[in-house]
Amino acid sequence: MASESVNQLHILMIPLLAPGHTIPMIAMAKMLAQRRNVMITIVTTPLNAIRYGPKLQQDINSGLPVRFLELPFPATENGLPEGCESAEALPGLHLLPNFSAAVDMLQQRLEERFDSLNPRPVCIISDKFMLWSDDTAVKYKIPRIIFDGMSCFKQLATHHLYASKVFDELHDSDPFVLPGLPDRIEITRAQLPPEFNDSGLASRKQLERVRESESRAYGMVINSFEELEQEYVKEFKKLKGGKVWCLGPLSLSNGNDSGYSASINDQGYLKWLDSKEPGSVVYACLGSSSQIIPAQLIELGLALEASKSPFIWVIRAGDRANEVEKWLSESGFETRIKDRGLIIKNWAPQPMILTHPAVGGFLTHCGWNSVLEGVSAGVPMITWPQFAEQFLNEKLIVQVLGVGVSVGARVVVHWGQEDKFGVTVKSEQVKTAIEQVMHVGNERRKKAKAIGMMAKKAVEEGGSSHHNLTLLIQDLLEVSSQKSLT
Repeated sequence: MASESVNQLHILMIPLLAPGHTIPMIAMAKMLAQRRNVMITIVTTPLNAIRYGPKLQQDINSGLPVRFLELPFPATENGLPEGCESAEALPGLHLLPNFSAAVDMLQQRLEERFDSLNPRPVCIISDKFMLWSDDTAVKYKIPRIIFDGMSCFKQLATHHLYASKVFDELHDSDPFVLPGLPDRIEITRAQLPPEFNDSGLASRKQLERVRESESRAYGMVINSFEELEQEYVKEFKKLKGGKVWCLGPLSLSNGNDSGYSASINDQGYLKWLDSKEPGSVVYACLGSSSQIIPAQLIELGLALEASKSPFIWVIRAGDRANEVEKWLSESGFETRIKDRGLIIKNWAPQPMILTHPAVGGFLTHCGWNSVLEGVSAGVPMITWPQFAEQFLNEKLIVQVLGVGVSVGARVVVHWGQEDKFGVTVKSEQVKTAIEQVMHVGNERRKKAKAIGMMAKKAVEEGGSSHHNLTLLIQDLLEVSSQKSLT
């Protein structure tokens, strides 16, 4: 039995119940399970298993040792609608505390099943916001590794902001230099992530719990690659005693492709892109979680029209979609751009679009998953951060990597408070940034293509992320071996 426990690594993975957190962890699960003697169990709920099952089923059928552990989700017990098992399915932000309470109840449900897991898990890899997994790891005396889904640049910046409190006496609009970083980066307090810029969604006490939980973790896996942010990886590893493993871009983990299979509708997008000149199309998408007000979306639409570049515009207006639809039709916008623009409502096959040769620019909200997809496709970016850590991501794209142009957004627009902020960016600002990025022959395009090549090499055999995965497995084997001897 001791030999089996040493040679078989069974890892329990606990993602946050939201697509932007779950999808990268499933990609990581597949990467780990493809290695010899590694078995993965992903903790989820019945509806999420149905939702993400197709991403795994073909691999499971071919013998990949990865599976879901389905825990009933206590939605109605916590005042949530039946079937509300993912954060983006919430009818309103006022139900976030209810959702958090339901997620916390999964701890007991997992622990009731833990002893029946065979072989016994030797490690937990969990999302940083699944705080109860810290207690579970302690209870079962196994190491817990955090998956944050952010860059080492963000991690390092956050650490030094906590340590220095350099912004404490400053006004929201006062610029200051981010302390402790390899590059000189200026930012304002109004652009900082929620740890330092109260959004009203998470209390200071909750954020402090997240930080304390991080400090107790055995290590951290990062969805990035060393060549992208070499100095920041090096400095962050020093802070964490070397227990940092960059395994990304996780979107490239399936042999340099997103694992996405095109539907009939998507073939239409491909046909449209095939009709355009190489590098001529702007792809504009401000993320799956952004709740941008119609007036601000109209400014974006007018900028795309005025730029004269062909474009694909993904519109997600949520419960205010009718207002946007009305403007699209009554203003004549759709008629005016019908030969040059393609509008996609709600969801788009983003990796497939970004990797098409016709796409020459990506207008993005700077969510980290989107940044990595843009980087991996070798496409320069027009940056329009909205909330969370997105302004820090913009600094990395524009100032450190030199592959983007900012539209000039100045403040975090807190999630759920969009009406309070109103229109913060005008169409002329967006148009100017688009034109700078789409200018043929600019240096950003060359840099973006070079970084895209590095991203692909990182996940290939012999690449940095492939090697880091090996180091992570070796580390866990050593820990498992030591425990079996005690």
